[in-house]
Formats: sequence, C-alpha cells, structure tokens
Amino acid sequence: MTFLEKHPMIMIVIGIIGISLSAIFVKYSEAPSVVTAAYRLLWTVALMTPVVLGKKEIRRELAGSDKKTVALCAVSGIFLALHFTSWFESLNQTSVASSTAIVCTEVIWVALGYCLFLKGRLSKTAVGSIAITVAGSLLIALSDYSAGGNHLTGDGLALAAAVFSAVYTLIGREARKHMSTTVYTYIVYVFCALVLCISTAASGLSFTGYGAASVMVGFLLAVFSTLLGHSIFSWCLKFLSPSFVSASKLCEPVVAAMFAAVLFAEIPALLAVAGGIVTISGVLLYSREQRAITP
Repeated sequence: MTFLEKHPMIMIVIGIIGISLSAIFVKYSEAPSVVTAAYRLLWTVALMTPVVLGKKEIRRELAGSDKKTVALCAVSGIFLALHFTSWFESLNQTSVASSTAIVCTEVIWVALGYCLFLKGRLSKTAVGSIAITVAGSLLIALSDYSAGGNHLTGDGLALAAAVFSAVYTLIGREARKHMSTTVYTYIVYVFCALVLCISTAASGLSFTGYGAASVMVGFLLAVFSTLLGHSIFSWCLKFLSPSFVSASKLCEPVVAAMFAAVLFAEIPALLAVAGGIVTISGVLLYSREQRAITP
C-alpha cells in the first residue's frame, strides 16, 4: 500500500483545493465567459483524446455507440455548455462566495427534476432540505440585493448554472445506462466544446486576442477542475465512504471564498455568510438522507 493509499485524506484536501480553484481561475481570464468555457473544453478534449483513442476497447465502444444514446450525449453537452457559460458569467457579476454556494444547489434541482420528470418520490426530509436550501439562497440574494450593482444578476446566473447542471446530470443518468462513463464523458465533452465554439462564432466574438493568460486559464480549468479534481474524488471512493467524499465537496464554497478573500479582497457580508451556511446545510441534509435510503 502506497503512502497516499494509507492517507487518503491528503487526496481529499488536494481534490477540494482543485475544484475550489475553478472560480479563482475564471476571475483571472480576460476573455468573455463563453470563450473561457470554450478554452476549458477544447483543452479537456485535447488532453482526453490520446488516452481515449489509445485504448482499443474504448475505440470499439465509440464506433458501436447507437444514435439514440449519442443524441442524448449531444443534448447533455448542450446543457453542460449552458452551465459553464452561465456560471463563468455569474463570477463576473457577483462574489465567488455567493456564486459557488448557489451552484452547489445542483443536487437539489436534480432531486426536483427526478421527481417531476422521472416519476421519482421525495421524502419529507428531502422536501425539508430543499426548503432549507431555497431559504439559504434567498438570504444570499437579499444580501447581494442590498449590496447593489450586478450582484443579484450574478446570483440569478449562478442559479441558472445549477439548474443547467442538474439537467445535464439527469440526462447523463439515462445515457450512461448504455455506455461506459469514459465514453459518455468524452462524447459529451466533444459536443460541449462544439456548442461553445459555435456560440462564440454566432456571437461575433473572436477566439483570440485575450492574451496567453486567458488560454492558460482554460488549461488550468481543464486539468485541475475537469480532469484532476473529479478523478481524485473517484479514486478516494476506494478508501473512504461515499457519504464522506460527497460531503467533502461541499467545502468548495468555503475554500473558494477564502481564496477570493485573499486574492481579490472579496469579503462576504454577514448575511451572505449566513445564507451560504444555510444553503450548504440544506444540501448536506439532502445528501445524507439519500445515503441513508440507498441500499
């Protein structure tokens, strides 16, 4: 057993830092939100392609994918593109703390979507956790409304990003019934990159001219957030309970807010802090309730 296998908490900490840096990296980009998102996905696809196409079994699965499943992947990629664009733009309008806390409500919207469209059922605890999460989000919105400026618009974009991510997740659940996670992820990322590139061109925006730093932001997002961050949490599931790994991801708004306070002097108001705590508590309550009823 290696050192990291004996001490998986080290990897948990690295994973939390990795996903928490997403919002920080975006703040350093000079490119429009849709272009930054395109950079991220183009880098992701470029880094994944040699690995995916280098394995014979994956190439065979890609070639044999049925049209209906690929169509689901395409739709999933569209909503993932909407998620990235909305979230990145929200970070230009509101604080890192508010944006990341609201985006973390994705799991709640997944629950509602599962109930409304997939004929699922919600327990009383789940309904209560949703109410708590909504109350926390309203506190954040109230705080940002009092602050003036475009903060409330940014909160709305973060909420839209959470909903788009939830739709992406729900579609993914159906698509992954017919293909491996690797193939599904790769196809979705390809379609997402295409949608973002088309959106950039349709908006009349240039792909270049924003400086090397913006391109590097896309690379760092691809490596730390898209590939390394999620891979680390998946690896940790071998050594730590799923509930603990899932709950640890809720540290993202806190760590991201700490980075923002140091790097950008973004000090959230007390009401926003309270709203963030309530929001995360609601998500945590729902996550624990789901773990308790999952066999």
